[in-house]
Order: sequence, then structure tokens, then C-alpha cells
Amino acid sequence: MIIDYMKTPLYRMTFQNSRIRMWVEKQCVGRVLNLFAGETELAVNELRNDIRSDTTAHYHMDAVDFITEWSGEKFNTVVLDPPYSYRKSMEMYDGASCSRFNLLKNRLWRVLKKDARVITFGYHSVSMGQKRGFVQERALLMSHGGAIHDTIAVVEVWKGTE
Repeated sequence: MIIDYMKTPLYRMTFQNSRIRMWVEKQCVGRVLNLFAGETELAVNELRNDIRSDTTAHYHMDAVDFITEWSGEKFNTVVLDPPYSYRKSMEMYDGASCSRFNLLKNRLWRVLKKDARVITFGYHSVSMGQKRGFVQERALLMSHGGAIHDTIAVVEVWKGTE
């Protein structure tokens, strides 16, 4: 596995940070689903979902509902940048409960093409996991300095079947 390291300030919206956004764009291949899209568009072939209706996303659904109901073309890459703390959930979604992340990860295969990539952001490096048929290829450790938690992005490839 390749590990990249970046000292970078923390932004309210992850991809407002151009260095992080460019790293993610380099990891994306083919048709991309940005499941927690926020406000910043990626320079890739991106379908955007965000539960908040004030974003420029194509869809405004709960992530689990989106995965469950999607019947269109499958994706080569999925970007998962959910609010990964209670504080972030309160800040970004006005206290609304966010998607059930383990359930989402268990159902994600429904929208993936074979050898699809999933890029997951969080505070830990355990993301999709081998039990779900994923192999870790790359990680980005983002050091934000001071008392702010580091953020980790993990790129995994799905070795399941469509």
C-alpha cells in the first residue's frame, strides 16, 4: 500500500481544500459517485448526491436510500466523505441524523462495477474492509496541526463481482 502525507489546514468542506481535492481527483477513475458531495464539485465525471437540498448535487437523498434505490449505470469510483463525528454531523446537517454508515458500506456493492475504487474519509484507516471484498491500495494521512484530529483517506479496490 502507498501512503501519502499532507500537512494541510482543515476546511469546513473537505474539497474546498485544493490540495485534498486534487489528490482525490487523481485517485478517481471512470464514472464517479460522490455520495456526500457537499458544495465543491470535483473535476471528474461525477454524479453528486447530498442530503442537503441547498447544495448543487444532482440528488438530495439519504446515502443508504440512494444506494438502495439506484437502478442506473454502476460506478467505477465512489467517494465517501460523510460527517464522521457527531460534532460534524451537528455542524453540517443541523443536528439531523446522518446515514447509517455500516449499512451503507454493506450495500455499496450494488452500485459498483468490478474493480471499482472506493475512497473513504474518516479518523481511522478501517474503511470498506476485506470482509466486504476490498483491498487497500493507497492512503492519505492529512495532518491538520494542533489539537485537531488527523484525517485519513483510504483508496480501496473492490474485488467482488457485479
